[in-house]
Amino acid sequence: MKSVYLASPLGFAESSRSYMHDLVNRLRTHVDLHNPWDEHSFEAAFSEVATIDSVSERNQKLAEINQQIGRLNREAIDYCDALFAVLDGVDVDSGTASEIGYAFARGKYICGLRTDFRLAGDNPGAIVNLQVEYFIKESGGEIVATSEELIDIVQAYAARNGGEEKSSPS
Repeated sequence: MKSVYLASPLGFAESSRSYMHDLVNRLRTHVDLHNPWDEHSFEAAFSEVATIDSVSERNQKLAEINQQIGRLNREAIDYCDALFAVLDGVDVDSGTASEIGYAFARGKYICGLRTDFRLAGDNPGAIVNLQVEYFIKESGGEIVATSEELIDIVQAYAARNGGEEKSSPS
């Protein structure tokens, strides 16, 4: 089964978490999906940091946690065969855009989902930021407007690119 990394800002807000869970469940029926929002191992560390009185010490600990999260996300992208990204918002989330750029540099297949009808491109010829759109299209992927279209792409991708099982990233 092919593995896919889901890049998205959907875990940041309570208002989008239900949609994220629905999308994740639908995608998981077709691919081995890595959703970084499923990673809960840092919750205790964040709770512990909140109890530190010293601002400089608290910020240092947060910087260390941030590095660990970034490393885990990079390792997951390296492990996965493709990256699918949620591109909704006034602008593409900066973390999502960074993950798209990294995945492109690593030769991954990338697809985007933009259900948001607001204009977000650099000009009327772009759906989103032109560089983000370039990376997606140059990887062989596309940007779609509905979850159903993304599921269709996932099904086609899984069918033509079935593969051997992988062991999970560390």
